[in-house]
Amino acid sequence: MPLPAALAADLASRFGERFSTAQIVREQHGKDESHFAPCPPEAVVFALTTEEVAQTVKACAAHGVPVIAFGTGTSLEGHVAALSGGVCIDVGGMNRVLEVRPEDLDVTIQPGVTRKQLNEYLRDTGLFFPIDPGADASLGGMAATRASGTNAVRYGTMRENVLSLEVVLPDGRVIRTAKRARKSSAGYDLTRLFVGSEGTLGIITELTLRLHGIPEAISAAICPFPSIEAAVNTVILTIQSGVPVARIEFLDKVMIGAVNRYSKTGHKEAPTLFFEFHGSPASVQEQAEKVEAIAAEFGAEGFQWATGAEERTKLWSARHNAYYAGVAMRPGCRAWTTDACVPISRLAECLLETEEDLKSTALTSAIVGHVGDGNFHVMLLVDPARPEEIAEAERINHRIVRRALAMDGTCTGEHGVGHGKMAFLEEEYGDALDVMRAIKRAIDPAGIMNPGKIVIP
Repeated sequence: MPLPAALAADLASRFGERFSTAQIVREQHGKDESHFAPCPPEAVVFALTTEEVAQTVKACAAHGVPVIAFGTGTSLEGHVAALSGGVCIDVGGMNRVLEVRPEDLDVTIQPGVTRKQLNEYLRDTGLFFPIDPGADASLGGMAATRASGTNAVRYGTMRENVLSLEVVLPDGRVIRTAKRARKSSAGYDLTRLFVGSEGTLGIITELTLRLHGIPEAISAAICPFPSIEAAVNTVILTIQSGVPVARIEFLDKVMIGAVNRYSKTGHKEAPTLFFEFHGSPASVQEQAEKVEAIAAEFGAEGFQWATGAEERTKLWSARHNAYYAGVAMRPGCRAWTTDACVPISRLAECLLETEEDLKSTALTSAIVGHVGDGNFHVMLLVDPARPEEIAEAERINHRIVRRALAMDGTCTGEHGVGHGKMAFLEEEYGDALDVMRAIKRAIDPAGIMNPGKIVIP
C-alpha cells in the first residue's frame, strides 16, 4: 500500500535526495541473496546518524507504517523483504569506526561497517575481528542475524563477540543495552536479546565488539578423504581431542569439482576438509601434525600444508568462492541455500542421510559446511520459472531441517529465520515460541519492525 502522503512529505523534507521512492532503488532494497522473489518497500531512507534513524522510526510509528533495516543485502532467508510494504532504512552509510581501545581489546563502530573494512582499519593495531560469514556483510546485519561462519569453532559467534549495542526502539527511543565490561549480572541480558532479533525488535545503530590479537603464527591445510563419513569422523575426533583448531571447513565432492572449474584449481575431487591453525609457531605445528595423524586414521591421503600468507590465501580462496562456484554449475538458475546445525556427535549421521536425499533428486546440489561446530549448508540450484523445481527444493529443505531437529539440532545454525524458516520454529521451540511472541508484542506492540519475520505476534 502507498505511504501516507503526510509521511512521504515529512521524510522528503527531512532527507531530500536521501529519501527515494524510485522503483530501481526500492527493488534493490527488497531483495537479498536468497532464492525468494524481491519484495520492495514503498520508500527508502539513507540514514547517516542514530538521530536520523530515530526520527524516521518515530515518523513511521506515528503513521503505523512498517520499518525494515538494510545493510548490505547479503542475508539468505528473505530478511530484508518488505512483506507489508513500508519504509526501508539503509544504514550502509553509517560506516565509521568510532573508537578502538587496544588496551581493552574492543572497538565501537557504526552498523554499516563491514567485516573487511573493520579488519583493514585494525591492521596496524595487532588486533582483528574474527567472525567471518564469507560475505563481506555489514556488522550491524551480522549482529542482527547472530552470524558466525568459518572461525566460530575457535572464536565463537556474534553472540559471544558483541559487548554492547545502541538500538532504536519501535517508538523512536534510543537505548544502550550494556556497558563495556566483559561480564555483568545486572538485569536482563538485553544485548543477547537484540543479537539475532533480525530487526524485529529495533534497529542497531552502534556496536561495541570484542577484538582478538592477531595470532603469532597461522597455518592452513587441505585434505581429501575417501568418504564423507571419514571426513566428518576426523572432525569429530579433532574436536573431542581438544585440538584448538581455528577453522574446519567441509566441501563435498560435487562442490570441489565446481571450485576446480570456477577457480582453475586442481584439488582432488573428493570430500575435502580445509583447516586453519592459530597460535605460536610451535603450537601451530603441533596442532597440524596431530590433525594430520587423526586424518590418516580415517584413510586420508595428501594432507597439504600452507604457512605463507599468499599460499594460505590461495588455498582458502577455494572455500570462499564456493558459493559462486556452485551457482556456476547451472547458469541462469538461483541458489536455494539452506543450513542446519546438529550436535557434533550426530554430524556424520546427519550428513550421510542428507547425501542420500541429494542422490534422490534431479536438482543440482552440493554440501559445504562449518563442520567444526556441527553446521552445514546445502545448495540446491533451481530454475525460478519452474514451480516443480521450487517444490522439490522445499521438499529437500524440509527433510534436512526436520532431520536436524530430530537430532536435537536447530533449523538454522547461522542464516537466521527471516521468513524462510518461520515454519520450523514451532517444532524447535514448542511453547517457548509463545514467549518470543510476548517479547515481540511488549517491545513492538504495533508490529511495525520488520513484520512477517521470525514470529507473528
